[in-house]
Amino acid sequence: MQVDTVLVPVDGSEAAMDAVEYATAIAERYEAGVHAVYLVAENAGDAMANGDISAASVAERAESIMATVRTLAGEVPVTHSSACGFSVTRLSQHPGSVILDVAETLDADFVVVPREPVTGDPEAVIEKAAEYVLAHASQPVLSV
Repeated sequence: MQVDTVLVPVDGSEAAMDAVEYATAIAERYEAGVHAVYLVAENAGDAMANGDISAASVAERAESIMATVRTLAGEVPVTHSSACGFSVTRLSQHPGSVILDVAETLDADFVVVPREPVTGDPEAVIEKAAEYVLAHASQPVLSV
């Protein structure tokens, strides 16, 4: 199996950071890179749309999370992006579909997704995605 890009969605949760460690291990094994996609929480997306918070503050949170991702990845090359996990104008957009869209766009060879318990925390975006990604991904998926 050839792996060039390992995709890992992150939302700042402990489970997502654990997934980064697994993604890094896979990337090391296959001499690949890691792409971390930060999924913006539903409430943050709505708050930006309403002008309640600035895009800069969301970007600061994303960069803070990515700094942790880069630290965990060590020598493994890391790229990153951000995406809204939900949309009020596009009803079919949810975290699982966003992760798979990013995987397709990047031509990712492997996806590592945290399998988080449903906590109800509005910042825990990825907890709603694991089952969808496992059911619909066209590439290998590791759920941790």
